[in-house]
Amino acid sequence: MNNIVSQFSIKDLENLSGIMAHTIRIWEKRYNILEPNRTESNIRFYDLQNLQKLLNVTLLYNSGLKISKIASLDEAELQVKVKEQVAASTETQHFIASLKLAMLNFDQSLFEYTYNRMVAESSFRSIFLDVFIPLLFNIGLEWQSNSITPAHEHFISNLIKQKLHINIERVQQNPPTDAKKAFVLFLPSNEIHELGLLYIHYELVLKGHRSVYLGPSVPRENLELIQNLFPAITFVSYFTVKPENDQLEEYVQGFDERILRPENDNFWILGQKVKNLEGSKFNDSVKLFSEINLLLSEL
Repeated sequence: MNNIVSQFSIKDLENLSGIMAHTIRIWEKRYNILEPNRTESNIRFYDLQNLQKLLNVTLLYNSGLKISKIASLDEAELQVKVKEQVAASTETQHFIASLKLAMLNFDQSLFEYTYNRMVAESSFRSIFLDVFIPLLFNIGLEWQSNSITPAHEHFISNLIKQKLHINIERVQQNPPTDAKKAFVLFLPSNEIHELGLLYIHYELVLKGHRSVYLGPSVPRENLELIQNLFPAITFVSYFTVKPENDQLEEYVQGFDERILRPENDNFWILGQKVKNLEGSKFNDSVKLFSEINLLLSEL
């Protein structure tokens, strides 16, 4: 899994491009879009160049060009057409496709170009919620199916994190307008997936709240140290891979009993693990959010 993937099945191509395997086969036979290789045991596979070409073809096809027209382009013409389309595009799916291509090629220049195109047309909130979140969700599915590696995920995640920090630094130049209540943002022990939490930090600061960002892997008992500083705290956390499913309810219950002060504090929880807590009975101070938009509506 830690090696860069260089061979792909047609199912991998379907997952990464969004084009059905049946359609890919038709394009391959009728238009010679791809040139698959074969293993010694005669099993067909596709290399990285095939995948990159298919993503380029998909981007143009989804923009309305006929596949016969796309197939008539040579490699140089295809690249030019793709750049023209990215430059002219205002559609979310095109931006996501461009960022995915940047990820697969480890191409920071393409990422920056695409990001700057989005910034020219949209707010950072729209970019994060409408482009980055669907992109990361899609990447998570592809990572689980072995279509991409952790190296790909880390590359694109770190670039997105850079943009988050830049925007956070910009909005936190202004002091909080609501200093009485504090939001304390943290991830539980051994949880490192912080992009969603960082974005919530950005929104809180933007709206004038006092937001204390503690980041990944914070032991629960350490949070007691911060309580003497603020009369009321809303703790916010993102459960992506931790705690383990069989420890989730116990963790939240223990947090309520040991950390939260009655009538003063709250605990807001987001992330993939939230669905495993549905049906659990907690005090009103504990609130679960299945989507980030639902939490934003509470601010």
